Amino acid sequence: MLEQLPASPAPVTRVMLIDDHPLVRDGLRARLETVPGLQVVAEAGNADEALAAAAAQEIDLTLMDINMRGINGIELTALFHARHPEIAVLILSMHDKGEYVMQSIQAGARGYVLKDAPSQDIVQAIETVKSGGIYYSAALARQLMQPLAERDLLTLREREVLKHIAKGESNKQIARELDLSVRTVETHRLNIKRKLNIDGQAELIKFAVESQPLDGKV
Repeated sequence: MLEQLPASPAPVTRVMLIDDHPLVRDGLRARLETVPGLQVVAEAGNADEALAAAAAQEIDLTLMDINMRGINGIELTALFHARHPEIAVLILSMHDKGEYVMQSIQAGARGYVLKDAPSQDIVQAIETVKSGGIYYSAALARQLMQPLAERDLLTLREREVLKHIAKGESNKQIARELDLSVRTVETHRLNIKRKLNIDGQAELIKFAVESQPLDGKV
């Protein structure tokens, strides 16, 4: 008779809460402690505490606020992405503007959830991010899809130029990267603004940043 081996314990996702309000962390901990497979193993109120905790213990995922004293959550996300790429960052914020989502994703976050989202949405976001996906609240998806639809008006070359504009590159830098003349890049900029009815450089840069897809492809 074959001996039956004991079942392996279910994997646990070790979570760190990063928010400068202790009451918010207490509420999050209470919401997550009831979910099987999730364990809050650390809390932090600022960047120094978060980085120290990440270096001292094993953490799989962080729930990160944006508004914090000193280094904000987007800047801290970039630090985590550089120093601890094995730790997935999920932004949990009150801000519902598309630019915050794009800046967070570009900094290395794997998802963005609104703080007033139901508990099941936060749990779903954690599960999606831990399995290698990217998650953002449904209310934000509609905002993100609008600039993507407008972006389809552009030619492939114009979209390439737009991607470099989003990186903050000058006409000379874009020309060098794409092997074009500076004058040609300037023409592409003018065509993009004309097609999208955009006035001024600031509005063009804002659109360029917000219109970049989550996977970074043109």
